[in-house]
Amino acid sequence: MGGQPRTHLSLRATYVVADIMDWLAGLPAHSLHAVVTDPPYGLIEYNRKDHDKLKSGRGGVWRIPPAYDGAKRRPLPRFTVLSPDEIAELDSFFSDLGDALLRVLVPGSHLFIASNPLLSTLTFHALQRSGFEKRGELIRLVQTLRGGDRPKGAEDEFPEVCMMARSCWEPWGIFRKPFPGTAAQNLRRWGTGGLRRITNDEPFKDVIVCSPTRGREREIAPHPSLKPQRFMRQVVRAALPLGVGIIYDPFAGSGSTLAAAAAVGYLAIGTDRDESYHALARAAFGPLSALKVGDL
Repeated sequence: MGGQPRTHLSLRATYVVADIMDWLAGLPAHSLHAVVTDPPYGLIEYNRKDHDKLKSGRGGVWRIPPAYDGAKRRPLPRFTVLSPDEIAELDSFFSDLGDALLRVLVPGSHLFIASNPLLSTLTFHALQRSGFEKRGELIRLVQTLRGGDRPKGAEDEFPEVCMMARSCWEPWGIFRKPFPGTAAQNLRRWGTGGLRRITNDEPFKDVIVCSPTRGREREIAPHPSLKPQRFMRQVVRAALPLGVGIIYDPFAGSGSTLAAAAAVGYLAIGTDRDESYHALARAAFGPLSALKVGDL
């Protein structure tokens, strides 16, 4: 669909360079079966001005943290600096995204969307307002280096103070497009409405312990917010209850969702407007999808 540049990463995965809203507007209704995505939470951090500063190491809205216990810390968006207008823009964007996704998803489709403790309430409410049913939250237990810092410029004066709690978890919203009738009827017609169990005897659970992305994956795909395959594959697999359908990632970035879908045998489409990430995904898709469980 559409004339945007694209790469068929495999027979099962395609990456399109496109504005999300423009691309979704060109799709017929009931085209996609699930969404798994890690969006730019504050939007402004991926505006050209601030993104260019990130790439040059100058910061902008991106905070360049100092080393901690000998570990070099990756840049983090400073969501606490968002203005009221930027917060309103964030709310409006995710509401519009929810409207666009509801039209192209089949009834009963699930949406898994990453957030963070600072912005999840706002983001999740915007999606509910657009018409999605909230079906819970998936909690990724992950020890990060976000937060826990002393007052900037006064670390020695206030050694007993931290400005924010050290983050040890990451919330993912779980949403579903409403459907008429029973779950069994919807599963028969569309193949959606529930989540795929881990095994016949073990349901999918809403807490996953998963450490930060390790060196090998970062070498393959040096994206600023890369999620690890050992986590993404579990989420992607759960999103299609019968293992049939098309997974969509609106913010495809380095292609990690597409690689996870390929690893579990699903069809997948991703979009992103950043051509440099498209190029990164072309190189990273094969190695990421080929990683074995023991390598993760």
